[in-house]
Amino acid sequence: MNREYFYRIMRGDGGTDYEVYVNTRALLACQKDFGQLCNRDELMFQIVHQSQELWMKLIAQTLLDIDDLIQARQTHRVLTLFRRVHEVQTQQIQGLSILETMSPLDYQEIRRGLGRGSGQQSPGFRALRQMAQPVWESFTSQYLLKDDLTVENIYRSAYCHNDAYMVAEALAEFDECFRHFRYRHLQLVERTIGIASKSLGGQAVALLEEGVHEHFFPELWAIRSRITEGRDD
Repeated sequence: MNREYFYRIMRGDGGTDYEVYVNTRALLACQKDFGQLCNRDELMFQIVHQSQELWMKLIAQTLLDIDDLIQARQTHRVLTLFRRVHEVQTQQIQGLSILETMSPLDYQEIRRGLGRGSGQQSPGFRALRQMAQPVWESFTSQYLLKDDLTVENIYRSAYCHNDAYMVAEALAEFDECFRHFRYRHLQLVERTIGIASKSLGGQAVALLEEGVHEHFFPELWAIRSRITEGRDD
């Protein structure tokens, strides 16, 4: 098969309406040139990570819209956009599985080109971790304080499956999916370099386990334990 012929097509240099709108020339130039790849897996490695950044960019932009809609108490639109977020998070989690088609030995060659790069440096990851608290504050302001409600009310003593409950559950699902993503990433790291190794950032991989247990909205998880234990506090 004529590689050069297909490489020219895959550069996306054409001028069709689709190529111009999607900006394929710039998009497909974001990866190393075919002749510069250190091995056959590096293109996959770059594309998976770049795709993750794009998904997180979409989640972050959608969370900004969700925050505006929470402030306006447009519950149906809030729930619709949270469904989008949850679907994107599912894509993120599933996308990590592609990296398991790479052997640990082949990854070591790619790793040398990463310097001290680490997933903790991801702009999308950092943004999402910082956006959760402002969204929670908006929810508390608009759906709890304005109606003199608490998390305990909407889940237990005044439970009626109302708007506040539905938005709270959407927040919980976002939180759960994010932790699932972090756990799936931890599994991938363990499978690729081993749990006893150090990450490129110099930290032991085992420390990544701490992030798996981090909750964005601890109040939404604590209420479940109180309901189960019959506690009123």
